[in-house]
Amino acid sequence: MSVSQFKNFLECEAKTMAVLNGEYDDPPNAAMLVGSYVHAAFESDEVFNEFLEENNSVIFKKNGGKYADYEQADRMIEALKNDEFAMFALDGEKEQILTANLFGCDWKMKVDVINHQAKRFADIKTTRNIFERHWSEKYDGWVSFIEKWDYLLQMAIYRKIIEQNTGELYTPYIVAVSKEKIPNKAVVYFDESRFDFEYQYVEGTIERILDVKNGKIEPERCEKCEYCRSTKKLNGEIEVGDLIYA
Repeated sequence: MSVSQFKNFLECEAKTMAVLNGEYDDPPNAAMLVGSYVHAAFESDEVFNEFLEENNSVIFKKNGGKYADYEQADRMIEALKNDEFAMFALDGEKEQILTANLFGCDWKMKVDVINHQAKRFADIKTTRNIFERHWSEKYDGWVSFIEKWDYLLQMAIYRKIIEQNTGELYTPYIVAVSKEKIPNKAVVYFDESRFDFEYQYVEGTIERILDVKNGKIEPERCEKCEYCRSTKKLNGEIEVGDLIYA
């Protein structure tokens, strides 16, 4: 299990199982590629150059210039690299992989930056607007992009995995940078009390996810994602009110 796989199961069990079984290919979208571009820039020059080579046709125009999304990504990279505090938060070992057994199954993580001496770790996150509000059914209220996309859950799980490997609680941070023309940036920390809800949330949902993954119960379809739309067969009508609650 990984945080991304856990989140995929929450979004659509049927699609996630189709991907795991090799029945459906879920290619990265444009936003994910831009995020990977930014991450690669902070990993190493070698990794960044490999990324440029592997995605050359997506990044570069025929005249040699970069497409607008990647010109914007360069501004985001520079915004962080020119900020001493952001780079301080990103100081440490890059892309370290750790595993642990949590909530009845094995988990694997790859953290952007971990600093064992300072006992902290950090992940870089790109977003449209750092201060934008989002409505969340999970939290039953307005939340930041960090809760909206379950980055808080990610930090909570990473914290547990690191604790199992080191015997100590590390402090997590998110280094956020926006996709605005003039990028905004922030180093975000978390009050300790926020993690308890995330652990309870995982405990309350992991049993079903494991049962689906292990073939004990049939996966449910969300009927909204690309996989469900491409394989959908209508067998009846729905009432208009169900359009916003389905």
